Amino acid sequence: MSAAGPVIEARDLGRDYEVGGGLFRDPGIVRAVAGTSFSVEAGKTLAVVGESGCGKSTLARLVTMIEEPTSGSFAIAGTEVTPDRWAELRTDVQIVFQDPYGSLNLRQKVGQILEEPLKINRPRMTAKERRAKGLEMMRLVNLREEHYDRYPHMFSGGQRQRIAVGRALMLEPKLLVLDEPVSALDLSIQSQILNLLNDLQERLDLAYLFISHDLSVVRHVADDILVMYLGRPVEFGPKDEIFDAPRHPYTKALISATPSADPAQRRERIKLVGELPSPLAAPPGCPFAPRCWKARDRCRDERPAMEGEPHPAACFFPEA
Repeated sequence: MSAAGPVIEARDLGRDYEVGGGLFRDPGIVRAVAGTSFSVEAGKTLAVVGESGCGKSTLARLVTMIEEPTSGSFAIAGTEVTPDRWAELRTDVQIVFQDPYGSLNLRQKVGQILEEPLKINRPRMTAKERRAKGLEMMRLVNLREEHYDRYPHMFSGGQRQRIAVGRALMLEPKLLVLDEPVSALDLSIQSQILNLLNDLQERLDLAYLFISHDLSVVRHVADDILVMYLGRPVEFGPKDEIFDAPRHPYTKALISATPSADPAQRRERIKLVGELPSPLAAPPGCPFAPRCWKARDRCRDERPAMEGEPHPAACFFPEA
């Protein structure tokens, strides 16, 4: 594959879980992710958005090879990902978790945290080379060298997230999965981390899979957006098209709930009626039909495909 090809390309990814069951009954099946396809090129950011329980974090675990897909497949830089290739491909995909307090080992100094990926995956590197690489990474994420021998509890939340980002970059990955990387931080610190991520992407030509429920953050960082509902994609397209002309009613409802800093841009809030359906008893047709103000009989009987122009949406009666 040429260098211009996607860093990651997923085709109908799915992940099922068995829950419950017992001596006299079969377990239920939760389809946490189903029929999800996308691609991300170097230097680009794909944001995955949706309510809690829509499958965003499960998708992150599949992409980072923490869990194996139940169905579908994906490739990293043209190499098909299979369990027997996980060891060689995991260095190409790294993850930054939501909680900067829980994702770092409080018993290790920052230098040890940064060097640990090299000890495991680059056993031929000397201690001097590892330290030099770690100090270089400290500078890259805008931390001072004297921080190298301090413990995580001595840092603020924003500084800890910088350490987490630095650790993820130690193996020089092609794709960084960012699972709600700023949602646990103060608003003023969020902008600093987002600007750092943007700067690192430009310098290192990284591809980002940015998982978030905050559309105001997504509008700042994304190139493309994948909207998910109850484990399935319902809309996919360029950021500007999604925000300016959402085609799926669910996307329109999400955007209407996003606060705007401009008082002149007042939106009419769309309030969804009803609760998110249980993934153990998903509706037979469109999963959004029980909460959709445009739903008709066809929506309750058939599952719509991802299709249409100018970008695909899974809706029989999309927004104009």
